[in-house]
Amino acid sequence: MRFLSTVVVSFSLVASSLAEVEGTCTEINQRKSWSALTDSEKSEYIQAELCLMSHPPITGLVENATNVFDEFANAHIDQGNNIHYVGHFLPWHRYYVRAHEIALQQLCNYTRAHPYWDELTDFMTGDVSQASVFDATTGFGGNGTAESSCVADGPFVNITLHMSNHHQRGDSFCLSRGLDESSLALINKTNIEMCFGYENYTDAWSCYNSNGPHGAGHGATGGLMKDPIDSCNDPMFFLHHAYLDKLWWEWQLADYPKRLYDMGGNNTAPDSILAVADLSQPGSDILDYNSDPGSTTTLNHTLWINWIVPNYQGLIATEWRIQIMVIIGVIYIQN
Repeated sequence: MRFLSTVVVSFSLVASSLAEVEGTCTEINQRKSWSALTDSEKSEYIQAELCLMSHPPITGLVENATNVFDEFANAHIDQGNNIHYVGHFLPWHRYYVRAHEIALQQLCNYTRAHPYWDELTDFMTGDVSQASVFDATTGFGGNGTAESSCVADGPFVNITLHMSNHHQRGDSFCLSRGLDESSLALINKTNIEMCFGYENYTDAWSCYNSNGPHGAGHGATGGLMKDPIDSCNDPMFFLHHAYLDKLWWEWQLADYPKRLYDMGGNNTAPDSILAVADLSQPGSDILDYNSDPGSTTTLNHTLWINWIVPNYQGLIATEWRIQIMVIIGVIYIQN
């Protein structure tokens, strides 16, 4: 870990810049699919994302970070070996998307809820390149060029990225894509229903992670999104994971409230999987910071987004913190 080992020790000196949401929910975030938004609503989201890409860093902890978007990317990259192929994969990415939503709202005056990419509908419609999320005018831009794979159009065509598991820290690179229709087929209705049918979290998490729903959006977008660690550099990452979170939330609601308390899965990723991404196991300082000793993920696990938002101290730390969805007041609206 290039960054975390020293910062874990020094975190007590740092105050978070984004407020934590506590207490009784007074306002519901109604998350809608991208295709259900008006052009004006789409523009507001895109402008807020571009704002994060120009807003000065808020933690001051990330070497070579030039903006808040870099800080978000760093959080995912530096915890790459701590948050993938583990039981807390879904809760961590739920909190990550929520932190991104809070940043859009508090730093960039975004007034709406975080949208999601309705991947199943786009798969059933056919031709991923024609999906509204990849529209050059009202979406995130489309494919990369044949020469460089850098996106050729859209609002993020000229952005410069800096955080990577592969590049030298601080080196700049473009947003790359390689749209792949065949990968989106993994989000087919059969795979979604199979995952939904599992009765316990461990089986459901494993299915959502490994049997299509997670990999579909990453593979279909291609480029940076195909890299499990660096994928967070593509703004599409957040819409994809908002959709995956929607699928998990629907699974939780199917046996509510029992499934709000259902947690499990291995606490560290298999060595063989980490090796593919050129990663090693997290050190004892990181595992201790997770506050969840043992080989199985429990509700005591601490979620942390590298101090962009306050740590989530245990998946069920107090009565009102039953699950992150309850705290943040999010509901998903189907098209």
